[in-house]
Amino acid sequence: MGSALKKSTPSENNLETSALVWLDSTANKLQESIDAQHQLRSIINHLEIFEFENDCEQYIKSLSELDRIILIVSGALGQNIIGRIHQYRQIVSIYVYCGNRQKHEGWTKQYPKIRGLAVQLDELISKIQSDQVEQQHNKVNEPLIFTTYNTSNSDEQLTSGLNGQFVHSQLLIDCLLQIQFTSTDKNELISICKQQYEGNDDQLVLIQRFENEYKSNQALRWYTRDSFIYRMLNKALRAQNIHLIFLYRFLIRDLEKQLKDHQCSSRLTVYRGQLMSTKEFENLKKKPIGELISMNSFLSTSLSRPLAYSFLRQSTDLERVLFEIDANPEIHGIKPFANIASLSYYPKEEEVLFMLGSIFRLVDLSHDRNGVWTIKLSLCSDQDLDLKEILNHMKSQNTEENIKLVKLGDILRQMGKYDEAEKCYHRCLNKLSSDDHRNISICYYALGRLADCKGDLDQSLEWFQKSLEIDMRILKPDDPSIANTHNSMANIYQINGDYQQALKSYNKALTIFRQAHGDGSTDVAMCLNNIGAIYQREKNYSKALNYYQNALTIRQKHLPSNHYDIGGSHNNIGIIYRHLGQSDQALDQYNLALGIYKVSFPPQHPDIAMTLENIGIVYEEKRNWNQALSYYKKAEEIYDAILSPTHSDVVQIKKNIERVSSKLS
Repeated sequence: MGSALKKSTPSENNLETSALVWLDSTANKLQESIDAQHQLRSIINHLEIFEFENDCEQYIKSLSELDRIILIVSGALGQNIIGRIHQYRQIVSIYVYCGNRQKHEGWTKQYPKIRGLAVQLDELISKIQSDQVEQQHNKVNEPLIFTTYNTSNSDEQLTSGLNGQFVHSQLLIDCLLQIQFTSTDKNELISICKQQYEGNDDQLVLIQRFENEYKSNQALRWYTRDSFIYRMLNKALRAQNIHLIFLYRFLIRDLEKQLKDHQCSSRLTVYRGQLMSTKEFENLKKKPIGELISMNSFLSTSLSRPLAYSFLRQSTDLERVLFEIDANPEIHGIKPFANIASLSYYPKEEEVLFMLGSIFRLVDLSHDRNGVWTIKLSLCSDQDLDLKEILNHMKSQNTEENIKLVKLGDILRQMGKYDEAEKCYHRCLNKLSSDDHRNISICYYALGRLADCKGDLDQSLEWFQKSLEIDMRILKPDDPSIANTHNSMANIYQINGDYQQALKSYNKALTIFRQAHGDGSTDVAMCLNNIGAIYQREKNYSKALNYYQNALTIRQKHLPSNHYDIGGSHNNIGIIYRHLGQSDQALDQYNLALGIYKVSFPPQHPDIAMTLENIGIVYEEKRNWNQALSYYKKAEEIYDAILSPTHSDVVQIKKNIERVSSKLS
């Protein structure tokens, strides 16, 4: 005789995309219902049980639209709640469990998400089981997450920030695959898996088998099986759970190797059926032809168009989409794809799998008489001319670091994922031996830059000083690494108002960089830019403008046109024009900076927020209150997402909004 299950896992810690929600006042009271919970968790691990409609509805509303809910509801409660929640994207199927089928058959027919009406628990469980097997095969309800890269530099794209997100997602994948996997990582992953599936005997057996028996040439077999591997990895990729992706990187690398080893040798066309919300589809539909699209997970497709099409059953609230993909293996630099029939857990399926991060070009979009949209894509590579310059530059910039965990942390910091970046830096520190002075110094320096980004200036300066103390002992006095630390410390002195100490440190850095690289290097440009900032703070605007313009000239000569440092120069020149009372020229420079930042950074980046705030300041000075408030609120949204409530930038933007709002009222 069973007992009521311990709650599967806290809802915020559900590491699968799907969850079972059971709304029934007797689910934890009747013994047969308690026994059924164990069977249900063998189908979908995460199970939430509610007695009251309101609690259930609030839970569903709290979930991301990337989550998928399978709802079991009693007849009496279902009649009340389903009309209110049926349209939620999170809900993919509903099962009514009742004592009288005839009583509920009538009203349930109006709701297409209701997949079954059962009076026996065995019948209910069997129906859910068979539907989940079908879902595993057709995948139409799985979230399809992608980032886009616009090649036209349209005004609309330059306000979205998606280009920067696209570039950084590619860098992140490349970096993860370079980091060696350790036994400590494996033990941590297995521990997380066992904790996630506590009480789920079927999955715990598989986890134990995986721990003891996994070999790299079995990666595709494990991935294609409906088990903890597929469920957790895909949720992690779609939700950007960096820590879990990091621990699963060995499997991602093994999957990539198997796809490369079995790469399709001839050109082919493959298909993928997908159900999308109107919002999801409209976001894709408005993309211009020629847009580049990168999938944030592995992409499963079929060689059979009729099969993929058949999965798109009628739906009243979701758009039915058929992706038609032209894949040519002869294109240089593409990520691998392969027919995995002989390697899959389901060998009878003619499945073609594309590597995580595969890039496609949007070719065409059309609508047929059955209401199905066909989106044609063609496979391309990150060496596509539209991407090559900025991506290659950023890759080379990030491969200079000889500690790959620090490199990963730097990418995460640039993406605004500060907590994840900090974990990487500390993980790296913990792995280093106490006599590995150079690499310890590199970690300290990285932590200093991160603390600076988070606004913890005292902590930042402390990390930089620890790094500098080590480097002064083990490096030559004119080593560029020492110059970098002087420059970073000067930034902190400047923010703290100690301009003389800042100028002294900037000039130390400038002297070393000139000795190492000559007058025209980007490091020299960085120092010139920063010295310009000192003169700006001292209100010597003509001198500041001269330094900023010299820095911009060097950067434009050596960097890609959409590099964020060029954006920084435009932003700084805009600040000077504003102080000189030349507001239109200031707006021109700010908009140039904003356009570059939107290409180079993900949408939630502090430099984007800063530039939006600067534009708002100009409009406020022009007494255009509505425009000022609009830009301030855009900046506030980013600051709130990435900074603590006490950060000076957050405090200041709220003051700006309050001040302008009072003018409007």
